[in-house]
Amino acid sequence: MMAGIRGKDTKPELVIRSALHRLGFRFRLHRRDLPGKPDLVFPKYRAVILVHGCFWHGHDCHLFRWPKTRRDFWQRKINSNIARDRRHRSSLLERGWRVATIWECALKGRTRLPMATVAGCCAAWLESDRAETELTGDETRAAS
Repeated sequence: MMAGIRGKDTKPELVIRSALHRLGFRFRLHRRDLPGKPDLVFPKYRAVILVHGCFWHGHDCHLFRWPKTRRDFWQRKINSNIARDRRHRSSLLERGWRVATIWECALKGRTRLPMATVAGCCAAWLESDRAETELTGDETRAAS
């Protein structure tokens, strides 16, 4: 089953790519020379955008529930994904890259935001000098 799960070119990622491209932003995809092979890389802005699925990255929202079977396996799997995400984010920041994380709940489900809002938040962040931002359903958290 897990072999069929995509690691890149997911539907949320494609939606974000399309919206930002329409706004005139140009980017590279999955650069192997950067920690974690970020989903979108904006060399002009020295910024990356990570599009995270709420289940696979253990986001605390309505789209995430711990599976009822094989609990130990899933806890190890998801907790290791969370730890890896933290390491990659820290490494990118240390290298002077700015990091935005867009969670799946911002794009689907009952807490989704309008696509114009998501794209606008991303565009505003790219053109700002803030080091980090995080976009979730119903809210945006920005860190400098």
